[in-house]
Amino acid sequence: MRKFGMFAAAAAITALMVPAMAVETLKDAFKGDFVVGAALNARQITGRDAKGDAIVLKEFNTISPENDLKWERIHPKLGGYDFSIADQYVEFGQRNNLYTVGHVLVWHAQTPKWVFENADGTPVSKDELFARVKEHIFTIVGRYKGKIKAWDVINEVVGDDGKMRQSLWYKIGGEELFVQAFKWAHEANPKAELTYNDYNIENPGKREEALALVKRLKAAGAPITTVGIQAHYTLAEPDLKLLDEAITKFSALGVKVALTELDIDVLPRPNMGATADVSLKFASDPKYNPYVNGLPDDVQAKLTERYAQVFAIAKAHKDVVNRITLWGVTDGDSWHNGWPIPGRTAYSLLFDRAGNPKPAVAAILKDAGK
Repeated sequence: MRKFGMFAAAAAITALMVPAMAVETLKDAFKGDFVVGAALNARQITGRDAKGDAIVLKEFNTISPENDLKWERIHPKLGGYDFSIADQYVEFGQRNNLYTVGHVLVWHAQTPKWVFENADGTPVSKDELFARVKEHIFTIVGRYKGKIKAWDVINEVVGDDGKMRQSLWYKIGGEELFVQAFKWAHEANPKAELTYNDYNIENPGKREEALALVKRLKAAGAPITTVGIQAHYTLAEPDLKLLDEAITKFSALGVKVALTELDIDVLPRPNMGATADVSLKFASDPKYNPYVNGLPDDVQAKLTERYAQVFAIAKAHKDVVNRITLWGVTDGDSWHNGWPIPGRTAYSLLFDRAGNPKPAVAAILKDAGK
């Protein structure tokens, strides 16, 4: 296992003050290793954020949709689809020759109630739920066949307790629904990369069930190609040796590994542990928003080292890691500005609010050349 030491804050900032133009872009630095990208919001998809789009086109060669292919956006009512933003997203990827990812087909959040309910509000039967999911997958995956190259098929199906999440998907359809979702997605687009995507599956308690799930899916004939480690990190959690171990363990099952939603939260949090549970909400408190006027140099240095370590681990596993996607383009886009506490000033990504690369970019590029 590779060892990654911390360096002093002042030394880090000094050493990384190199001219931005003297190094490669992120996509070029890892050419031949894996693709590097970002999740796009609707403003970037529709061209209303020229600054963000310019960063994407310069630095990245893969894109994911932050929200606009989720069920509530693209299929808000029974029999009614809205492809307006999704079509623009896919066209953006096609026009710019970007490896385009679809996110997400089966997730417990951001899914309308009608998916699980009859007109009278009673729960749908297993057969009806299967029919609705199958129709959804064939419609969307089929519409973008040959254009969307990878799909997050199931998302966050293992709970923080290390057991299968008791979502309505699972309660009504069981694990069979997840197997069928992979099969339907493969039938709709046989060449697409198909991913099980989850957070905290580096941590042993949750990792063991995730590993067991992948084994069960494969044994049941699910054509899973990739495990997506979301990589929503803080400066302290997880211990990155767990990421190194997780990549090794998942790849041993015959799948590729992607870091699908990478960001690093530098802000203090309430006592909630390491999680990316979107349902968590806490009241505003100034002590959880300490950097309104800018990020201190010592914290910037920690963020720099943390990002450099993550990319170095991925590069060390370049034979099995096929993608790193940042969950947003600039700090202003980060979901951490509103989660788990609204109104905070987040610094979670590689480009600041003005669109300038942070010292972390130079550190990543420097290490990529080794």
